[in-house]
Amino acid sequence: MRKPKLLRVLAILGPGLIAANGGNDAGGILTYSQAGALYGFDLLWAMLLVAFGVAIVQEMAARMGAVTGKGLTDLIRESFGVRWTLVAVLAFLIANGGTIVANFAGVGAALALFGVPRFLSIPVVALAVWYLVVRGTYAVVERAFLVMSLVFFGYVGAAFLAKPDWSAVAQGAFHPRLEGDSGYLLMLVALIGTTISPFMQLFVQSAVAEKGVNMREYGLERLDVYLGSAFACAIAFFIIIAMGAAVPRGTEIHTAAEAAQALAPLAGRYAFLLFAIGLFGASMLATGVLPLATAYAVTEALGFERGVSRSFQEAPFFVGLFTFLIATGAAITLIPGINPVDLMIYSQVVQGILLPVILFFILRLVNDRDLMGPYVNSWRFNLAAWSTTLVVSLLSGLLLLVTLLQLFGVDI
Repeated sequence: MRKPKLLRVLAILGPGLIAANGGNDAGGILTYSQAGALYGFDLLWAMLLVAFGVAIVQEMAARMGAVTGKGLTDLIRESFGVRWTLVAVLAFLIANGGTIVANFAGVGAALALFGVPRFLSIPVVALAVWYLVVRGTYAVVERAFLVMSLVFFGYVGAAFLAKPDWSAVAQGAFHPRLEGDSGYLLMLVALIGTTISPFMQLFVQSAVAEKGVNMREYGLERLDVYLGSAFACAIAFFIIIAMGAAVPRGTEIHTAAEAAQALAPLAGRYAFLLFAIGLFGASMLATGVLPLATAYAVTEALGFERGVSRSFQEAPFFVGLFTFLIATGAAITLIPGINPVDLMIYSQVVQGILLPVILFFILRLVNDRDLMGPYVNSWRFNLAAWSTTLVVSLLSGLLLLVTLLQLFGVDI
């Protein structure tokens, strides 16, 4: 009796774990590395709060996918009309487009640490990801993404190789404290505001719908969402530990590749290798998940056929848009003089504007009894969800304001 039950659990796992890990992309790794390098273990407690927020938001999106069998932008179009849908889709394209480019840059930077030139690595990875998604079925793509997620364990190894003071780690995790300087507060905002990304909700809802998960199986899918959220935030936790232990407090880290290089002198070559492999795997996973989430969102919004298991003849717009995003993202990365860090900053601005709007849509839709029937939020879940939305919205707004001021040359 135990074996079939275990197989059922393994079969349902996927969308939640992939969506949450997709959020640990090159930009996320840079943010976590900066937190550890600048403030040691002092911000570890924030990741415990982030894990709660990610789980709340992802669960609502997954539940809507299981109840309705539709993606998020599909429901937005049906419930709020075409105008709002087009605004959301345009924002998705701008925000996700910049992040796709940044993650291809992350692939190139990671493999450059092993001596592979980016003019070779980026086209090969782009072609591999395209072939996997376009030629594979949903089940094959999901398994491949799950295998890519295994590289995140490299960050756990890097953290242990850095030999942290575990009592100081516990102090940072379970005894939160706030500092008054603007840099500390900005990093706190960045940790929370950049971990819950709109594309994660897009992907998990569409993936649950395409996988055909229904409410009879949803208990296992909820487990997938919660495990994925916990795992992704645990990886961020270990990245902060690795950098906090390996480099002097106050060290400036400008790229995720630079973070890997900073580990070598103090934590050793193996820690460097594990961190570099983790960066490559994380960036490669994001170069698949982000274009897929964007293709899902745009195709659903316009009412076209979509799905990884569908051929070009069955879903030409979906496959064509995914192909365009992969090809364009890789090509822009290879243009001399393009700074992926700037693209990441601009896309973060759009994400900051978009996230509170998406959370509002999710809360309106998940509490619509005509749409969700008995599966609307309970009042306790609503309390947690609205509190999370309020905090994330305020922090995203603050991060947006600071980012805009920095773009115009105002020091914070």
